[in-house]
Amino acid sequence: MDLSRLRVASGAGSGILSAVTRSARSNQLPVRTISLMNSSIRHASNNSGLNFFSAPSLPSNTIIRFVPQQTAWVVERMGKFNRILEPGLAILIPFIDKIQYVRSLKEAAIEIPSQSAITADNVTLDIDGVLYIRVFDAYKASYGVEDAEYAVTQLAQTTMRSEIGQMSLDHVLKERQALNSHITQALNEAAEDWGVKCLRYEIRDIHPPANVLDAMHRQVSAERSKRAEILESEGQRQSAINIAEGQRASVILASEAEKAEAINRAAGEAEGIRLKAEATAEGIRKVAAALEDPKSADAVSLQVADKFVEAFANVAKESTTVLLPSQMSDIGSWIAGGMNIYNQVKDKKTASKPE
Repeated sequence: MDLSRLRVASGAGSGILSAVTRSARSNQLPVRTISLMNSSIRHASNNSGLNFFSAPSLPSNTIIRFVPQQTAWVVERMGKFNRILEPGLAILIPFIDKIQYVRSLKEAAIEIPSQSAITADNVTLDIDGVLYIRVFDAYKASYGVEDAEYAVTQLAQTTMRSEIGQMSLDHVLKERQALNSHITQALNEAAEDWGVKCLRYEIRDIHPPANVLDAMHRQVSAERSKRAEILESEGQRQSAINIAEGQRASVILASEAEKAEAINRAAGEAEGIRLKAEATAEGIRKVAAALEDPKSADAVSLQVADKFVEAFANVAKESTTVLLPSQMSDIGSWIAGGMNIYNQVKDKKTASKPE
């Protein structure tokens, strides 16, 4: 096979690998089998002279050449590195100068095939990803490594297995961004001598075993049931608190209402007693003033007789047994006795007044 045909065929190498990987996955082949198939294809391609990291074909030396933008041509003079042609016009010496390598300076995406990795808690995961790289030194990319793409891919796989081996399953699922950053940093440290810079690495799919996936689903269901029960209990607790606070506020308001009612009732009774006492005192004062009149004795006699008759009538109404005084026929003597008591009180009052 001609070398130029091999290089033309090398342009479809990565497409062949992707097609083989997709076909194997659709047939549900084991991940380890897919990885071995990809490794075999790469090994066969390298032994046959294929270079996936090169352009499909090498340009020939026609003395005057135009180098495309974002492309670096590595020129050897008599089998020894001479210079790197920048984009634009280039003049070569026939039969002496040879364009040995063509490097694209554009960013390239490389598919990292699925592989098995064991976490710190002994869970086997099948993980694949996508690596984004760019050539920043065409000399190192040409002479520092035989196949830069293959080397970076293998390094990404081993680094990913190493990083995952230091993390538990939960951390792998939650910290994918941190895992991507660690893998990118490790790749850049190793690929610097190859003239390649890893811009970023993205984990595409994580496939845990079926039993682990089922356990994760049960864990999620249990967690959701736990949160639902907690929320329900908190709702019942808050409801009981609200009811208790409502009853407490109701009792406090009722007691305050009773207190206000008792205070108002007592104030009313006190006011009534005060008014009644004032009225009684005023009546007594008026009676006393009236008794100062010489003619008041007749009025007092009449009032005493009236009260006696009224009291006797009330006694007769309230009881069926009535005790009558022995001198019932001599009412005048009773009135005279009452007036005598009144006159004695009056005389004592007059005697007690200072002259």
